[in-house]
Amino acid sequence: MSVSRSDGRNLGLFTLHGNTLLVPAVVVGIVYIPYVAKPVRGQVLTLREREFIDAARQQGLSNSRIMFTEVLPNLASTIVVFVPLILANAILLEAALSYLGAGVQPPNPSWGTMISDGIQTIPAAFHNVLAPGIMFVLTVLSINVFGDGLRDALDPRAKVRIAH
Repeated sequence: MSVSRSDGRNLGLFTLHGNTLLVPAVVVGIVYIPYVAKPVRGQVLTLREREFIDAARQQGLSNSRIMFTEVLPNLASTIVVFVPLILANAILLEAALSYLGAGVQPPNPSWGTMISDGIQTIPAAFHNVLAPGIMFVLTVLSINVFGDGLRDALDPRAKVRIAH
């Protein structure tokens, strides 16, 4: 008689093992769902009361058709603006998890594990902390600047517009 033993957590669609890249991905996904869902839900609730949605209902369009043809195009700018900001925060969270040992494990590269490993060699080789730290900061800052610029470019209420 053989007993089947599963290493990891069965989450239905997949099994989550302790040393895979899915652990930080699932943690980042769970942490940042509310940051995206709350503003998107608020915008959907305001769009639901607009006249063009009432007109689509009067035309007899189904709820899914209204969502894909009327609501999603109006949400596109919000979603496009949130992606770089959430991406920068996800990189920060993944690096923090990896630094603490709960994220990406050592055979796989991560800025958090590189910084954590480099701290042990600081007196002799400070560049082991400095190089990944600088790249980490530059990446997060550049993504944030890109997200701010994208938000300013897509803001319909912006006062300053570049005239062509």
